[in-house]
Amino acid sequence: MILGARGDAAADKDLRPVLIVTGLVQEARIAEGPGLTVICSSSDPKQLRRMMASFDASSIRGVISFGVAGGLDPSLRSGDVVIATEVMAGDRRWQSETALSDELLRSAGLGRQRVVRGGLVGVEQVVAARDSKAALRVETGAAAVDMESHIAADYAAAAKLPFAALRVISDPATRSLPQMVSTAIKPNGDIDLKKVLRGLARHPTSIRGLVSTGIDFNRALRSLRGCRGFVLEAVIGGGLVAEL
Repeated sequence: MILGARGDAAADKDLRPVLIVTGLVQEARIAEGPGLTVICSSSDPKQLRRMMASFDASSIRGVISFGVAGGLDPSLRSGDVVIATEVMAGDRRWQSETALSDELLRSAGLGRQRVVRGGLVGVEQVVAARDSKAALRVETGAAAVDMESHIAADYAAAAKLPFAALRVISDPATRSLPQMVSTAIKPNGDIDLKKVLRGLARHPTSIRGLVSTGIDFNRALRSLRGCRGFVLEAVIGGGLVAEL
């Protein structure tokens, strides 16, 4: 439970930061702020699991998955915000902590972005093809897909910490990602522009799809920057409340 400072040991414990889990360095930079500890997986689920395994759960008071996502619900467009009701991966399910998710939703209502509640599905590899997104939507009913939320949710559940996820749609359900996008992430989570350019040289006809993807991604990042205030308000202004 997070309350205002009371000058005792319980209050000191409540001042621990919230862990923000991201996949890309751009997301991590946006998320940085007071009361937050940010980690970036470089869109590598195995690396994220190693990072989480060595992370001291007693040093934080909650976990939020924050970043962009692929759209599965065809009604969602790039820049739309999904606040997770649950996260799923295979036959496993993790529920978002209601009070924290409600606080994110309340704070998000102050912004200009379209904000919806919905499920997130976690995967180990980028879901690039439009047909694959459609199949995943039918299978799970999820609104969006990403590569970090299921790992963050599992960590939070094991540590008995409140969990929430805020994800912004980058590539909508109706658009396929160029194949080179899924292989152009550097170990630090940044985009490998040289690899992208080499891919374009080999497949020049993919430039239209790459340009559309870039426009969608930049729109998503702008929306995500607006969401940073939602997170700070929920964590610091509104408070992080959970019955542990």
